[in-house]
Amino acid sequence: MALTGLPETPLGPPAGLVDGVEELARPFAGLDALALLGERAAHMGLWRRGTTSCGGSCRLLASEGGHLAVSLARDEDFDAIPAWLELDRTPANAPAAWAAVADAVATRDFDELVARAVLLGLPVARVGEAGGQPALSRLPLGPAPARGPAGLVVVDLSALWAGPLCGDLLAGSGARVIKVESPHRPDGARRGPAAFFDLLNGRKRSVALDFRQAEGVEILRALIRRADVVIEASRPRALEQLGIHAADEVRGGGAQVWVSITGYGRTDASGRVAFGDDAAAGGGLVVWHDGAPLFCADAVADPVTGLAAANACVNALASGGRWLLDVSMAGVSAELAGPTLPVPPDVAVAPPRARPVVRPASELGADTAQVLAELGLRM
Repeated sequence: MALTGLPETPLGPPAGLVDGVEELARPFAGLDALALLGERAAHMGLWRRGTTSCGGSCRLLASEGGHLAVSLARDEDFDAIPAWLELDRTPANAPAAWAAVADAVATRDFDELVARAVLLGLPVARVGEAGGQPALSRLPLGPAPARGPAGLVVVDLSALWAGPLCGDLLAGSGARVIKVESPHRPDGARRGPAAFFDLLNGRKRSVALDFRQAEGVEILRALIRRADVVIEASRPRALEQLGIHAADEVRGGGAQVWVSITGYGRTDASGRVAFGDDAAAGGGLVVWHDGAPLFCADAVADPVTGLAAANACVNALASGGRWLLDVSMAGVSAELAGPTLPVPPDVAVAPPRARPVVRPASELGADTAQVLAELGLRM
């Protein structure tokens, strides 16, 4: 509630959220599941802002066609505004850019705006458009014994929040998690609050590989083939451009479970870009006040998807077999959405909280030599 509703008025959660999060957390004994929803806010001092996301980079905008969630989280998102809105000039600053976007959403063809945004790689979603989309698709790819996560090697190729949280939860269950980054494009969360990055990555070892060099790609392939679990959160073509195809790697005897996290699923032909706030809105995981949607928690699709992905991975390992797990952020959000619950009378709203940091995260690439030596690999 500290992160949900109008600035002056907290609102209750969507009906499916709290019970759904608690259910997803069952495999992880002692996990403070609801803390996951507010951990970034706890470290950054964020609060509820109504139709503006807690982090400030996404807004809910109204039109005759419905409501649109627009994220302008990256410089390239602002740079794409003239092409998206067919403007003659680039808006002079962020307020001018948001004013132009709000005016376009209110006055122009809704469906055309959405289609153009998707084509340009802008993280934009109609509120509730992914309602009914499955959170998880499981592709069976061969036999393998049932196992628990303890002692398994997990290669975590993901960045930011959802994928790293999945890796952290597996590390907390005893897995040996290796975080792999490019020195030329490291995890963007390294630029954020250090304590939040430590929280998600402190239980992992850091390997840095130059994916622009053939040697780096070959070592990445070798790491994947030594892994029991792979986590990645990129559009499928990103790894395919390196000659790495998830299903082929799993089917060929590499990782037993491949966890793929995307905004709208691997089969989404557009390869849509999504962040936690707009993906949540796409799944309908918002609250409603006077007929209008407001943001629920902070980028909530990220933590709930990270938890759902870790849950699916543990269950897949326990069931045996080789699996490609296709986890959709909008789909997870849709499964947790529901009517806005009323606020109990005289309820006290507690500030967001975070789990304790286990240890500081490794510096980028600090464990590369040790990890590769343990796995019998060379640079």
